[in-house]
Amino acid sequence: MSQLRNQFFDELAKIMTNAAGAAQGVSQEVEQLFRSQGEKMLNDMDLVKREEFEAVKEMAAKARDENDKLQDRIKALEEQLKSKS
Repeated sequence: MSQLRNQFFDELAKIMTNAAGAAQGVSQEVEQLFRSQGEKMLNDMDLVKREEFEAVKEMAAKARDENDKLQDRIKALEEQLKSKS
């Protein structure tokens, strides 16, 4: 009787261990599925990567500085034209 009870508990422990392993596997599969769906949604949104954004932001700042310098030169040239005429 005692041996039958031990055998029962051993089998129950094996089943529980297998169930825990299966649950962990399912959990990992679900996590991977959500991650891949999330990545697909982000790709479909046509978002810009941070590095690309920073590069364009830097280019815009340089262009703005250059534009300011050119405006200053134009004003100086216009003043020279006014003073000559």
